[in-house]
Amino acid sequence: MNYKDINYNKRGGVVTVIFNRPEKLNALSRNLMDEYAAALLEAEQDDEVRVAVVKGAGRAFSAGYDIEPGKPGEYATTDILKDLARMQFNTSRLCTAWNLSKPVIAQVHGYCIAGGNDVAGQCDIIIAAENAVFQHPQIRRLGLTWMNMATYHAGPQWAKMLMFTGDPISGKEAELIGLVAKAVPEEKLEAEVNKLADRIALVPSEELAVNKAAINRIIEEMGLRNALNAGMAFDVIAHQTKAVKNFRKMAEENGLRVALAKNEEPFKKLPIPFK
Repeated sequence: MNYKDINYNKRGGVVTVIFNRPEKLNALSRNLMDEYAAALLEAEQDDEVRVAVVKGAGRAFSAGYDIEPGKPGEYATTDILKDLARMQFNTSRLCTAWNLSKPVIAQVHGYCIAGGNDVAGQCDIIIAAENAVFQHPQIRRLGLTWMNMATYHAGPQWAKMLMFTGDPISGKEAELIGLVAKAVPEEKLEAEVNKLADRIALVPSEELAVNKAAINRIIEEMGLRNALNAGMAFDVIAHQTKAVKNFRKMAEENGLRVALAKNEEPFKKLPIPFK
């Protein structure tokens, strides 16, 4: 398949799916999410492939959802039903990694912001650069993300720390709280992920599939499916709050860059806790 916003590279039993919008810090447009899901399904149907790696081209893994005002379907709408449909679209595409029978590794460098955490969180294993930046700034004026799995990986208290403040943490800090499996120096990231992927690729696909299904079932028995559905509803509700509506109006009148800068002003005046 020919892709516009994805690079699809196959090396033996390993496929690497690369977000290829570096000029936009791999912001998650509708087309990119369509192609991401299609690329993983292509790997799923290839009997030679045993494991997939997801990473970003350029300076970032992903800066989150493409929220540029004026782009239809990519920015919070005032129409509740259309907003819910957009949530369902996002969920169906980004949960492809979770639903795949084959293991998926997220190789995170640079920024992993907002929806970028949803992509990484739905992967089976996250390996990050020590200087990677994980952050949910959207909670300050834009709503929430609900597929990031922070509650399952890092526990409810750290999930709340991240979601109540929108503050960033490094890849090294993410490793300490269990948000990622391993953090390594950025210059070693590619090699370390390849070592892991090659190791996994030694295991027969059937054995990988049943083990992934068994582990995922445990998480799903803890309520994951219901949590994802609830997350969509909560995000739609959040988009109807006064704070989000005011932010959207400011972005439409003054531009997204100005609105984001204004939004960040009060947070720059206080120190980040535990730094």
